[in-house]
Amino acid sequence: MGSYLKDFSDVKPKNSSEEALQRWRKACWLVKNRKRRFRFTANLSKRFEVREIQKSNQEKLRVAVLVSQAALSFIQGISYSVPEDVKGAGFEIDADELGSIVEGHNVRKLKVHGGVEGLVEKLSTSVNNGINKSEDALSRRREVYGVNKFVESPAKGFWVFVWEALQDTTLMILAVCAVVSLIVGIATEGWPKGAHDGLGIVASILLVVFVTATSDYKQSLQFKDLDKEKKKITVQVTRNGYRQKISIFDLLAGDIVHLAIGDQVPADGLFVSGYSLLINESSLTGESEPVNVSAEYPFLLSGTKVQDGSCKMLITTVGMRTQWGKLMATLSEGGDDETPLQVKLNGVATIIGKIGLFFAVITFAVLVQGLFSKKMIQGTLWSWSVDEALEMLEYFAIAVTIVVVAVPEGLPLAVTLSLAFAMKKMMNDKALVRHLAACETMGSATTICSDKTGTLTTNHMTVVKACFCGKIKEISSSMEKSTFCSDIPDSVITMIQKSIFNNTGGDIVLTENGKIEVLGTPTEAALLEFGVFLGGDFKAERQASKLVKVEPFNSEKKRMGIVLELPGECFQAHCKGASEIILSACEKTLNSEGEVVPLDEKTYNFLNDTIEQFANEALRTLCLAYKDIEGDYKADSSVSFEGYTLIGIVGIKDPVRPGVKESVAICRSAGIMVRMVTGDNINTAKAIARECGILTDDGLAIEGPEFRTKSHEELQKIIPKLQVMARSSPMDKHTLVRHLRSTFQEVVAVTGDGTNDAPALHEADIGLAMGIAGTEVAKESADVIILDDNFSTIVTVAKWGRSVYVNIQKFVQFQLTVNVVALIVNFSSACLTGQTPLTAVQLLWVNMIMDTLGALALATEPPTNDLMKRTPVGRKGNFISNVMWRNIFGQSIYQFVVIWYLQTAGKAVFRLHGDDSDLILNTIIFNSFVFCQAFNEINSRDMEKINVFKGILDNYVFVGVLSCTVFFQAIIVEFLGTFANTHPLTWQQWLASILIGLLGMPIAAAIKMIPVGSR
Repeated sequence: MGSYLKDFSDVKPKNSSEEALQRWRKACWLVKNRKRRFRFTANLSKRFEVREIQKSNQEKLRVAVLVSQAALSFIQGISYSVPEDVKGAGFEIDADELGSIVEGHNVRKLKVHGGVEGLVEKLSTSVNNGINKSEDALSRRREVYGVNKFVESPAKGFWVFVWEALQDTTLMILAVCAVVSLIVGIATEGWPKGAHDGLGIVASILLVVFVTATSDYKQSLQFKDLDKEKKKITVQVTRNGYRQKISIFDLLAGDIVHLAIGDQVPADGLFVSGYSLLINESSLTGESEPVNVSAEYPFLLSGTKVQDGSCKMLITTVGMRTQWGKLMATLSEGGDDETPLQVKLNGVATIIGKIGLFFAVITFAVLVQGLFSKKMIQGTLWSWSVDEALEMLEYFAIAVTIVVVAVPEGLPLAVTLSLAFAMKKMMNDKALVRHLAACETMGSATTICSDKTGTLTTNHMTVVKACFCGKIKEISSSMEKSTFCSDIPDSVITMIQKSIFNNTGGDIVLTENGKIEVLGTPTEAALLEFGVFLGGDFKAERQASKLVKVEPFNSEKKRMGIVLELPGECFQAHCKGASEIILSACEKTLNSEGEVVPLDEKTYNFLNDTIEQFANEALRTLCLAYKDIEGDYKADSSVSFEGYTLIGIVGIKDPVRPGVKESVAICRSAGIMVRMVTGDNINTAKAIARECGILTDDGLAIEGPEFRTKSHEELQKIIPKLQVMARSSPMDKHTLVRHLRSTFQEVVAVTGDGTNDAPALHEADIGLAMGIAGTEVAKESADVIILDDNFSTIVTVAKWGRSVYVNIQKFVQFQLTVNVVALIVNFSSACLTGQTPLTAVQLLWVNMIMDTLGALALATEPPTNDLMKRTPVGRKGNFISNVMWRNIFGQSIYQFVVIWYLQTAGKAVFRLHGDDSDLILNTIIFNSFVFCQAFNEINSRDMEKINVFKGILDNYVFVGVLSCTVFFQAIIVEFLGTFANTHPLTWQQWLASILIGLLGMPIAAAIKMIPVGSR
């Protein structure tokens, strides 16, 4: 079938070209209901609109910057009067004026209003204390400046889905047939007898429409809930003098927000203070070159990302007044890319639909030819009775219904149903899926490249060992400061505190209830807590000197640095980071008396051994160092990375998460190789990897710098055995992922939390971002967000991914079996007997069993542990496998033989005589056919194992669907005969129908014993 699906095979799990997305849409011409089929696909026209808006924004910003530069000399003469309602609310500037300053990058207006400080006053806020949190003050602010929420398209109601389900072309044709049948029937036979056939079709159409609409509506609600989760972003603000986390949707004009590397700018605003701030505006303008933001150029736009540095910003414009708000309104309508499985199954549906259309035309032609032949023999070719006209109409309805059954519209929609179900359940298991395709791709994953810190470990860090003045000391929670500091000079303790409290990306704040809270990454928090343990005063230390320059931690350099201006106009640089890197930049150290002495070879070797000893104990090691800068220093000058004095080494413990070892073992048994990629010391990485079960005796551990030097041929030999990469840079991770995907054809999942991980997350088949430690940039590049940062959750995602893939395979196997049998039975009967055993109403019921109800039953099976005992499908596995073809053909042959036998010998077997014998036989055939599908649905629960009842009662959806199918089948046969062309059956006939269906189960078990290749 692969050669027929060429146009449907170019869509990738992510980053597909628009040409590929357009191509499969054009190839998919045989569609019953376009609105329904293409509901969960990307809206390409909306995406084009977004690109046009981005181009427009880029041009606006360029013009605004040029105009503002030219206008600086014409500040005089600008006047602004405050609207009365704004003044009455206690503010001195209105929302439109604020918006024109930031969005227009209007330096001229900003100067007129007194710069950033002037706007702070006019917005009744404070740079240090933020806005007043009283409800009255907040509501006045909301009233004047609005809220930080974007306009979203309203959710579709249930009746919209009913209307969309009615757009099905084949159902419309059947509805026309039903109306004609009603008119002719009532005109000839009167009411109600003449209306039975027409009303039967109408009732069937309504049943199909309402069941379909209910299923689609529930799916839409699930996606709506997931969309809400995706948009949950928190930021740090200062309100009432206290730092706190709030949702971006609660931000108001006047808020003081703290931004760090990787954060998303939550609203339009102005730079208040900060260091080395680089902003990526590509999401808003499409321009990839980052912009330097400073006091001279203070404009920050909503939706842009902090690429480097940190700052404090003043919020000026929120919600739909920002360009990002307008862009988001359009972007939200662009939709998610369709998944490769959705596209492939659209292809399968199209091919089968063509075959079904051919059979429908032939069936109609054969039936009509039979009728014409009969009339020619009777010599009544030119005189037609109403009954004969209705018979012709019935033939046409049967042909249309064959198309309804033959075009498996449910195939691609089953993917969406299964993915929606899995995504909702995964949310409960702490995994937020951002892109639909990630669910199914994760099921094929063959490699997971995982971070160490926070993913394999708990991310609760504490300093447990330290080396100062040549002495190694252990630190415990019960230890007193005096015990630790007993033989360390006061001057060294002072220098440690100065280094820790100034050279940090974290903060120590007082909460509203008077408690001290340490903010920052777990590593920063551990160091700050160590500084507090040493008796340091964070605020006093920060006020004792002036921060001149900050170089934030960078995973390329593996260090963070600052420059302080000390009293007396002298400057001092402080540095901390990866131990061996900092140590290599040191030329001096502090001895046991606290004096600065040269770093001789003996001391250097001792310190190196100490680093190795700490690392072998699975501790994360950091070095602290400083150097005095001679002469004058300017903030834009660089500090040479040499000539430092080592202050000391700290060892930070980050325990391995409970359950990680077991999860790694599950991955290994599932054929998924886990690799650790970390920026830590190689000995620390190896110790943790062994503890987790990642590093085995025949595995390889390598450092990033060494990995970089390897040739392509060497990498081909190394990568299959590579289990640990330490001291890696983001580009090392990216290179590893690229080689695994291209050279080794692996399906790669990658975890990441930092801004620099974005390229690897983007390159990987599945990018997994950390929900707690991850930056907004990493989360946006990822396909799945691991909300609890736990490796065990990644294994759960893999299990759900496999479940989705297998569930859809089960449903496809079930639906194709029904398709094949229904087509062949009706076609062969029409050719050989001139009649079809299954009427239009009955075929509509069968279609609902196999389409909507079948998808509900089979596509929502929860995952089992057995799924993780199979090898992964990988990149080249066929979706419709040999196992599936075996089961489809085996079951189809059995069902066809049974139905055909009933047609030819049924009357004799059941001793049927009289006028109703044909109707009773057709009812038995219909009943047997439906029970064959019911029992085949149970068979399809496992495509290879004979025991298909295991865990059946745990899936209440499956049990519910099966029970409803049997219940409504009984109602149709026993009570709705007038409308459905059925006749009540005796208990013996019921028993025979059920036994015919049941016999399919041992036959299915026997078929499963036939060996076939795995492909």
